Amino acid sequence: MAIVLFFFGIWYTSLFCQSFFHHRYAAHGAFSMSKGWERFFFILSFITQGSSYLSPRAYAIMHRMHHAYTDTELDPHSPGYSKNLFDMMWRTYKTYAGILDGSTKVDQKFLKNVPDWASFDKWAGSMMPRIMFAALYLAFFIRFVGDNYWLYIFYPLLLVMSPLHGAIVNWYAHKIGYRNYEVKNTSSNLLAFDFLMLGESYHNNHHKFPSSINFGKKWHEFDPVYPFILLFGKLGIIQLPQKGVTYAGGTGEW
Repeated sequence: MAIVLFFFGIWYTSLFCQSFFHHRYAAHGAFSMSKGWERFFFILSFITQGSSYLSPRAYAIMHRMHHAYTDTELDPHSPGYSKNLFDMMWRTYKTYAGILDGSTKVDQKFLKNVPDWASFDKWAGSMMPRIMFAALYLAFFIRFVGDNYWLYIFYPLLLVMSPLHGAIVNWYAHKIGYRNYEVKNTSSNLLAFDFLMLGESYHNNHHKFPSSINFGKKWHEFDPVYPFILLFGKLGIIQLPQKGVTYAGGTGEW
């Protein structure tokens, strides 16, 4: 039981940071926050994502490219240009790594107001912290697995947790599911009630309204991150846009 709770604890906390901070804030500018809170969420993302930490800057740029080039050869993660799920993950990684180290040429329009903490990203994304987290995870497993050796199947999934979240949505939600809106791509909503992916599986909704703070649109589409966004707005942690106003990245172009 301890291993299962540990796994899903990391699953949901890391996914929350990816959805709230990397996706809705960094990539789409659906709301704003101060530089202090921005750095707080950099650190929180590092703690929750651990060995699979993703640079919010590189993630945001890559995700904007996905929206601009969806289902084309320039899309960083399109099922239509990948042999299988793992091939798509590898292609995504190469694009991400190229953005991170500067070897990939990026159109200036994708760089507008992306959060950037270069020194932190350089350290947090280096090999030493990744090895440290991997060792901590392994120590926890050794302590609590006991004779239930089958529980070790969760261990490699922990090591690639953040890319795994993205792969599930970007592969399956462009292949199966249902559509609320006709858009010029293959995006679909993967789950009708999404606690598993914290609203991220409402992918067709998201491609229709990229800068919306609520990914759920139908009565049954509950977005678990949305109430936190409203709460953070009331607490002054973030600033929500006024009606008819969007922040940089939230214009609907991506």
